Amino acid sequence: MEVTCPICSKSVPWGPQSEYRPFCSKKCQLIDLGEWASEERTIPAKPAENETPQDIDVEDIEAMLAEQSEDFFKH
Repeated sequence: MEVTCPICSKSVPWGPQSEYRPFCSKKCQLIDLGEWASEERTIPAKPAENETPQDIDVEDIEAMLAEQSEDFFKH
């Protein structure tokens, strides 16, 4: 079976003889990695329902953690 290199479109045999599959070479593999790292490539996803951060109330968080600690040590 052969696949197409996603960077340069060369044909690549799919098997142990192709060390960088699905890429044709280390160069194409590194180009792809760089595109992911710079966020030029992404996986499409549905946006979060609430994209705006909510105010964080430190006292509420501390109360929740204290309650969880009490419940943990009761058992």
